[in-house]
Amino acid sequence: MENKDKPLSPHLQVYRWHISSLLSIAHRIVGVINFIGFIFISSVLLFSSFNSQIFQIISQSFFGKFLIISLCWSFSFQIVNEIRHLAWDIGYGFDLKVSQITGIISIIASFVLAILLYLLGRNII
Repeated sequence: MENKDKPLSPHLQVYRWHISSLLSIAHRIVGVINFIGFIFISSVLLFSSFNSQIFQIISQSFFGKFLIISLCWSFSFQIVNEIRHLAWDIGYGFDLKVSQITGIISIIASFVLAILLYLLGRNII
């Protein structure tokens, strides 16, 4: 006897996204992006040892700069979110309010760290 009017649980109309679930999904996606980024960076550095113009062409193009900034953000997001998970492993930050605050802080801190890494790499600071 099935009740066809009853929605499946959790249903999209009932379920409300929380920042912790969004950051968890983003953390997994960024982990895959970082893995691919490490492969790309390693291959570019390997091929630039044979021909140094490849690295200059990639780093001076718009796509290359976008890729560098994106990888800086993904690495910094992974680092900051791992620090958040480390605090959870110790046993701190499970309260709903604290979890929301640390989620927002980790997003903001990842952007700030990415900008600092990019500026540091460009020898601006």
